[in-house]
Amino acid sequence: MTGVTLTSAFAQQVGSVTGLPLPRYVSLKSDRVNLREGPSKEHRTVWLFQRAGLPVEITAEFDTWRKIRDSEGSEGWVLHSLLSGRRTVIISPWRKGAEQPLYSRAADTADVVANLQTGVISNVRRCDRGWCRIYGAGYDGYMQQKLLWGVYPDEKVE
Repeated sequence: MTGVTLTSAFAQQVGSVTGLPLPRYVSLKSDRVNLREGPSKEHRTVWLFQRAGLPVEITAEFDTWRKIRDSEGSEGWVLHSLLSGRRTVIISPWRKGAEQPLYSRAADTADVVANLQTGVISNVRRCDRGWCRIYGAGYDGYMQQKLLWGVYPDEKVE
């Protein structure tokens, strides 16, 4: 289980249902998740996510529903059972078509172990002091936290 410590800037609110910090990042558990206009199945589906592991940000809670936002700013409601506490990130989604270096240790002077395309989804091992250790199929290394969507700038993930 991944432990998360949020700085006071992010822990100002807690969810009325879970008591967990708002906002907070999670990921999609399923590869078919309906994003709805409101918190019920009677509300219209506005989008269908088709990518398990995609990081999303929970911004509100209502009963068994969570209001989420994706990296492109789309917002809507999903059932809480379709979300996972597993932490993932997207590599610099705001820089289309670029690559970001992945380092062997948390320093930009370390050896580059891979160059990851923007938009790649990676798993998070931990984040601390501006660096995150991330991994995926065939790679494991460190990237600057500011280059990742799915973790807050000063968030510590253990």
